[in-house]
Amino acid sequence: MHDIDISRLVELEDRHWWFRERRAILRRELRGLPPRGRALDIGAAGGGNTRVLARHGYDALVVDYSEAAVAAAVQRGLNAMHADARDLPLQTGDFEVVTAFDVLEHIVEDHLAAEEIARVLKPGGTALIAVPCDMALWSAHDDAVGHVRRYTREELVGLIEKSGLVVDRVWSWNVLLRPVVALRRRNSEGNDLTELPWIVNKALAGVIMLERYLPVRSMRGVSLFLRAHKPA
Repeated sequence: MHDIDISRLVELEDRHWWFRERRAILRRELRGLPPRGRALDIGAAGGGNTRVLARHGYDALVVDYSEAAVAAAVQRGLNAMHADARDLPLQTGDFEVVTAFDVLEHIVEDHLAAEEIARVLKPGGTALIAVPCDMALWSAHDDAVGHVRRYTREELVGLIEKSGLVVDRVWSWNVLLRPVVALRRRNSEGNDLTELPWIVNKALAGVIMLERYLPVRSMRGVSLFLRAHKPA
């Protein structure tokens, strides 16, 4: 992702419906975990999700390949490190939680990044991963933001299991708005991460929040979430 896209993300993530709901998902996933120890947020950009980890009680660290993202995280008062997800300069088994939201799809050798996630997790530790799904949704947006793939459920599960982690569950997200996204992406000419009129942003937030309560997680969406753990 280019520096200009990182800057745009940092500007938008506090109020944009997409990022707000993903932080809500992270908060829900953390509720059953002890709020202590270290957490690693890989590909954290400006650190919106990292702040969720910190507020939950973790000693949270940002790792990003973009120096602009690291600088933005530091400016927000977060601990941050410039590093490659395929070769993390971190000790083995040092983190209770590792998050990687929208990271693996940017990396050709995604298996190396998955192996590093597994390596730095403590036995019993939890990995929370999100990726875009379904190559049928591929568009100029994917090219613009540096994606190299979109995943099927089977591909993502296979990747994580081969890294040595045990997959606890995997689910679709952004199911209800998939037709809208598909239409928008069909006409996309680049990165569609843009500021929205407040009424549109509020309406989309209301729609996506319905997925908390509806049985749609097995249906086709725009993204996949996965939760896994490292065997004790």
